[in-house]
Amino acid sequence: MGRIIGMIHTLCPNVRVFNELISKTIPDVEVVHIVDEGLSPLSGKQHHERIVRRLGILSTLAKESGAEIIMLTCTAFGRLADEVKEIVGIPVFAVLEIIADETADLTDSIGILGTHPGTLTSASEIIREEAALRGKQVTVKTLLCEGAFDAIKREDWNTHDSIVLKHLARLMEEVEVIVIPQPSMERVLNQATELVQKKPVLTSASLAVQSLKDKLDISLLPWLSSN
Repeated sequence: MGRIIGMIHTLCPNVRVFNELISKTIPDVEVVHIVDEGLSPLSGKQHHERIVRRLGILSTLAKESGAEIIMLTCTAFGRLADEVKEIVGIPVFAVLEIIADETADLTDSIGILGTHPGTLTSASEIIREEAALRGKQVTVKTLLCEGAFDAIKREDWNTHDSIVLKHLARLMEEVEVIVIPQPSMERVLNQATELVQKKPVLTSASLAVQSLKDKLDISLLPWLSSN
């Protein structure tokens, strides 16, 4: 059996997004996907304990299916990875932490594009916190793609993509680096090749999969050296 990773999602379309990225980047890895759409309404500090408990249960199920690493793919999970790790006892990572770490040293002018207000709040807070930890001050501009999230619920991807592309072009003129925290927005980049050549665009899904590859490669080193 190959290496196995677990992914916890709040949106079904994210399964396809990550499967496509993983097949290109780490094709020899198996993925256990667990989707819980009931987590989305619980976002917010007032639901913190309930969210952590629920993520712990889902991560435990993934672990029981053989997963050795867990990735929390929803941006609403913020910095919950360490708390979930204490429950499940294996490495746990969150996409938002990964993208904040990657962004912190790039520039002091960062734009965040999102289709959900909670995503913009969580992402901007964590990016600012990470920059402060490194002794930097950053200017963060957020832009909400109004109507795009409702389009996802209707599975109207043409409308979603059109709204996101319009807002991406607008934000591109105002900042030096674009951050796209939601995996569901990854698909739009395939339609924006000219735009993404102008300035760096960082997407959580691509960064998360590359991070998983690096972590799996590192964890293989002790095994390779003993054989």
